[in-house]
Amino acid sequence: MPPTRTTRRRTAARVPRSTTALPEYDRGAVPAGLVTRRDMRARNLSPGRNEGPVAILRCKLCATRPDWSCRHPTRGFLLRLDLAVPKRVPTLAQEWALDRAMAARTTCPRCKRRYEFCLPLRTQGVCDPCDKGYEPTPGTYTTPPAKPPLA
Repeated sequence: MPPTRTTRRRTAARVPRSTTALPEYDRGAVPAGLVTRRDMRARNLSPGRNEGPVAILRCKLCATRPDWSCRHPTRGFLLRLDLAVPKRVPTLAQEWALDRAMAARTTCPRCKRRYEFCLPLRTQGVCDPCDKGYEPTPGTYTTPPAKPPLA
């Protein structure tokens, strides 16, 4: 019988709060003008001229321990909203370049069908139907195969 696996309890690193570190705020108590990157993305903003986080958004677990610093991976970093700038809008040439790059990853070189997902071109070289020899379902690809010209 194999030995049983021992589980190690995950404990929080207890680091006392100091005045030299970034200020920490609990959820719901963040002052106006500070937002997370996710909030910026929801407002169509980018960090812009923010040099780095100005405060830490504490996790739910650390809200019960006011005198300890939050070191959990679920903590968030707060940025200043007044230094944020609008997201850059890609130019038409950039969108075309991205579309061509995705077309190269999603088009089978043998049957010329363009699929809705990236193909394993590095390992197989072709799509699964061409590799295994069956006809694909019409809902998986977007462009029908090219028809040969009539003689």
